[in-house]
Amino acid sequence: MPRYDEEGRKIEAPAHAVGADLSDLSVDELQDRIVMLRDEISRVEAVIAGKSGSIAAAESFFKT
Repeated sequence: MPRYDEEGRKIEAPAHAVGADLSDLSVDELQDRIVMLRDEISRVEAVIAGKSGSIAAAESFFKT
């Protein structure tokens, strides 16, 4: 059953939820999910790298 927000807009289910039951998914759907999760990991790693660079720059600035 679809869910709706307070303004009547349909709330879409997330593409993946950690711990979700995977038994009903086909092999193709599971492979698609792996690709999606790898892309998300890359995105998160890029944000971490950006933040790490900012932290290193700040530490360098305040050490001198």
